[in-house]
This record gives sequence, structure tokens and C-alpha cells, in this order.
Amino acid sequence: MIKILAGAAVAAALVITSVQAQQKTVRVIGTIVGVDGPTIVVKPRGKGDEQRVTLTDKAGVFGVTRATLADIKPGAFIGVGAMPQADGTQKAVRISIFDEARRGNNEGHRPGWGPEGKGTMTNATVDTTVSAVNGQELIVKYKDGEKKIIVGPDAVIQRNVPGSAADLKPGAAVTISAATPKGEGSFETARISVGRDGYVPD
Repeated sequence: MIKILAGAAVAAALVITSVQAQQKTVRVIGTIVGVDGPTIVVKPRGKGDEQRVTLTDKAGVFGVTRATLADIKPGAFIGVGAMPQADGTQKAVRISIFDEARRGNNEGHRPGWGPEGKGTMTNATVDTTVSAVNGQELIVKYKDGEKKIIVGPDAVIQRNVPGSAADLKPGAAVTISAATPKGEGSFETARISVGRDGYVPD
């Protein structure tokens, strides 16, 4: 009986390890250098070997364009990657302005964003925006609360627009936030962001 239980425990551990391995994803950022059906070849930004990324069936393709602080208006639905500050505010690192079709997607405030998971992600609606000494201040509201966002001059601001497979062509800059490794430099993803008009998405 002890051996059976021990064997079952080992099997369960292997299953958990397998699931964890399958769930592990990486970030892929670079420029498309080739397209082969649903698979694109990406040359990473900086150093590194080319990576082959296959889009799953019904994968989401999103166009990204440059935006400015003036484009963030009350009523806009935005996603804010930020770093928590000692006074309880959030200092924006990257702001994405979503199109109306994505209003409400992943609404809320959650930790674990950015390098080493030290940042936060807040998807919410802009309530007010005012100028301040330390930069523009945004009050954003979501279902269970609200946050004050400080937007300094170094924050990246971009607009998300509907995209399609036609945007995935050599020379286009892409960002894939969650690519699943498939071995030997190959990956799979269900979502990809591609820059429009020469813009490099963050």
C-alpha cells in the first residue's frame, strides 16, 4: 500500500510539473523577416537567433499605433502597466488605449506585471485627467474600485486598433506577450500585436 501511494504521489507530481511546463510562456519582441502560412519568422530585437512563431486557429491580431497624452480622454478604456509608488499611486510605464470592441476586457487591477512581476496592470475607464507637478494625473475606475495613475514624460502611450493577418508581413515590428515554447526555437501564440506605419509596439 505504501508503494502504491508513493507511486501515485510521484505520478501526481509529474502531472503537475508537466502542466506547469506547458503553461510557461515567454515574451517575443522583434521584426518579421518571413511568413509561411500561419507561421512567422521573427528576428529578435537586439541579439538572438530567429524565432518561428505559429499563430493558433482564431489567434487575435491587433494593430498598434503611436499615441500621445492628448489622446487619453475621459471615457476611454485603457490598460496601464505601472509601478506602485510609496504614496499609493501608480506610475505609468506603458499605456494602451483600447478600441471600443475591447471595452471591459480583463477589467480590474492586478499585480505581477512587467520585469520580475513587480509592476501592476490596470484595465479601466478614465474618469478624470488633470495636470500636476509630477506629471499628468489620471483617475481610472473599474468595477471594484479606482486608481490614481501618474503619467510622466517617459511613459509609452500607444493605441490598439483592430488588425488582421494582412498586417503580418516582412518588416513589421511585433510584440508577443505570451508565446509558448515548442522546442528548437519554435513558439505558438494566440495573440500578437503588430506596429502600424513603422511604429514599434512595446
